[in-house]
Amino acid sequence: MDLALTEEQEMVTGMVRRFVREEILPLELTLDPDADELPEADRLRLTDQTRAMGLHGLDIPPEFGGPDIDLVTRTLIAIETSQHRAGLYAPCYGVFGGAGLAQLLEATEAQQARYLHPMLRGEKSGFFGLTEPSGGSDPARAIQTRAVRDGDDWIINGGKIFISGADRADFGLVFARTDPDKGRNGVTCFIVDTDTPGFHVRRVVHTLRSARYATELQFEDMRVPHANVLGAVNGGFAIANDRLSRQRIPYAAGCIGVAIKAHELALEYAPQRQTFGAPLSSRQAIQWMLVDNEVDIRQARWLTLEAAARAQRGDAFRKEAAMAKLVATEAGSRVVDRCMQIFGGYGVTKDFPFERWYREMRIRRIGEGPNEVQRHIIARDLLGASLR
Repeated sequence: MDLALTEEQEMVTGMVRRFVREEILPLELTLDPDADELPEADRLRLTDQTRAMGLHGLDIPPEFGGPDIDLVTRTLIAIETSQHRAGLYAPCYGVFGGAGLAQLLEATEAQQARYLHPMLRGEKSGFFGLTEPSGGSDPARAIQTRAVRDGDDWIINGGKIFISGADRADFGLVFARTDPDKGRNGVTCFIVDTDTPGFHVRRVVHTLRSARYATELQFEDMRVPHANVLGAVNGGFAIANDRLSRQRIPYAAGCIGVAIKAHELALEYAPQRQTFGAPLSSRQAIQWMLVDNEVDIRQARWLTLEAAARAQRGDAFRKEAAMAKLVATEAGSRVVDRCMQIFGGYGVTKDFPFERWYREMRIRRIGEGPNEVQRHIIARDLLGASLR
């Protein structure tokens, strides 16, 4: 892979970088340090700007009205859009748009008309419901939510946990076991409206990062029409697996962007801070922290871009996406931790974004598949699919 950016990539990433620094960062000075939303007037204004820039709806394919931007360039943009206080869980606060639930691109025409197109227009939002209280690291075996066929409907009972945005969504993709004897080949994906009788948001799950981060769901005799099966019956695991692999690339990119911004702040601070009559940057211990930051960032960046390039070419990329997620989340955590240390007491105050990034980076080592699972994916590729 050519490591040099094209002229177009340089132009686009530079434009996004200026947008973040000139539009997003000044607004964050007026917000609560843990805010993950912009005031509506500001969000609409900035959304109009991204439309004018030709960069709104980055994850929407051109045939559905999105910009014709390749995956590598979108990954570079994701690195840029995360370089602010709320970069990990609200990249530019949604003003760049995005379809989400890319699996709906493969839905039937009727399903697309009811769910995908309204979502693309910003009229509906959805959630991805895979993880269960019984354990989320092995969804093929951990899914206990059951769906039983009843004429033209399916009756679903069970529950999900750590589901982002379900309390505010109009519908979601819910994975349920439809054949208990077939393991991963007995799971089906259903499109479920959140106003369906029997659908309950039991609670918002309070986590390390934020009270709005996740929800717990419960399904009680929830009746869903067969027409809302996404893909084939018992073909849901492939849908979930594809989503998890693809999502790990932008997930890693967000961690890289935060690490870059944290490192930038430390590079500015260290020469200015005086300790015992000399700049902090003159201390070898600090220099080595900054060097280690640079190495961590570059390693994570190129692994992530390699995964994006393979996915863009249509090559197998599951192992590369796992490597990107693994390295970027752990490297990003180390970078933020070092930068907090360089800033000393100021590093743990809400005057700076490090303490927020520190909390959010910790979650990133679990989300989209714990890093132990990523290591298992990589080991299985290296040692053979028979590895258990």
